[in-house]
Amino acid sequence: MRSALALPLAAAFLTLAPPPAPAAGTAPASVEEARLDRAAPQEILRRGGLASLAPEFGDALADARSFATAERTVVRYGSGLWRRAVDRAQGRGAAGGDLSRDDDRPLYWARLALTRELRSWRPGFTVSEEGRTRLLDDLERSSRGQDSIRYPAGKGVKRILLTGFDPFTLDRDTRISNPSGASALALDGTWLRTADGSLARIETAVFPVRWQDFADGTVERTLRPHLPRVDLFTTVSQGRPGRFDIERTNGAWRGGFPDNENLSRTEAVPVADPATRPQWTSTTLPYEAITAASTGRFPVYDNTSVTEVPLGSDVPVVRPDGPTPGSAARAGGGGNYLSNEIAYRATLLRDRLGLTRLPGGHVHTPVLEFGPGNTDPATGTVSDPDFVRNRLAIIAQVRAIVSVAASAADHGGRR
Repeated sequence: MRSALALPLAAAFLTLAPPPAPAAGTAPASVEEARLDRAAPQEILRRGGLASLAPEFGDALADARSFATAERTVVRYGSGLWRRAVDRAQGRGAAGGDLSRDDDRPLYWARLALTRELRSWRPGFTVSEEGRTRLLDDLERSSRGQDSIRYPAGKGVKRILLTGFDPFTLDRDTRISNPSGASALALDGTWLRTADGSLARIETAVFPVRWQDFADGTVERTLRPHLPRVDLFTTVSQGRPGRFDIERTNGAWRGGFPDNENLSRTEAVPVADPATRPQWTSTTLPYEAITAASTGRFPVYDNTSVTEVPLGSDVPVVRPDGPTPGSAARAGGGGNYLSNEIAYRATLLRDRLGLTRLPGGHVHTPVLEFGPGNTDPATGTVSDPDFVRNRLAIIAQVRAIVSVAASAADHGGRR
């Protein structure tokens, strides 16, 4: 995650008039939700088997006679959506549509359809603004797997935590998929065997591409209960074309690229206790073992580059071999967008919890590319054979990288 489709004719005419004001007691649709009415999201929902979910959710909300009932409904639909997406990705049950099972996009667009229903809900009882915010938060967390991370009890099982992201740059192309989110769906609740013969359980969650959610602490809230109990963690996002990167260093800086709400932030990463905020954090993933292993068709690099403002200067410079003492961060190896920020937050949390030897860091996947002849969002299809093959290859290589990392950690490969 380093740094617009033409609307159908009918939709284009609709945009000439200002949108109606939200009804009393409701909230306006978000920028993300407004994209739902474009052609590609509607096709993805339909072909992903999830087009009927939002109307069903709306009917269930309409039947709620208390806040407690509404909250149970929200959590049931949110967690049900996550489980349905995971089951689809892992081949359980009917696919519910003709899109490839590994596709992460039905989850993304279905979640937005649910949140839009929730914003427009007009209950027959009073719900405060804080209450509606709480319900939206319940829906976000439950539909992202953030509140369902569970590991088997007892000894002898290694515990791995992996995170992915939503699609992004959707005004450029609403067909976009994010292979990190697809990897999270494919790997959630799965097992692998490490080099010493131990079984390892992978649990996953997906995060939004929104600056404010990160400032509100969604990463720390999700990871803090689990980091002291896991044997390895990795945040994952989409990076550069044709390659994986193991990011050596993460920087405490937001570079301002617009998020999925089209909001920009250029500032130091906002964290608790900013007086002790380091400019840089480092990976403890076994990067030497990962880059030396044969994990798939894409090359894997140990990325040591950063952009810094050197001590005593006010001019940013690129440092291929990492930061110099006393420098201020302007970009980590993974840039200065939310992929760098989740890596910074996760590794800072690791360090603040005193888990300095816990293997953890960030993996950037290749950009997921459409096939030749399907690159124009105005005329292209929502999927093609190359697109599916590329995503499956990235998912398989993420799993292989995690396996190598877990096995290297068995042998003290915590670098």
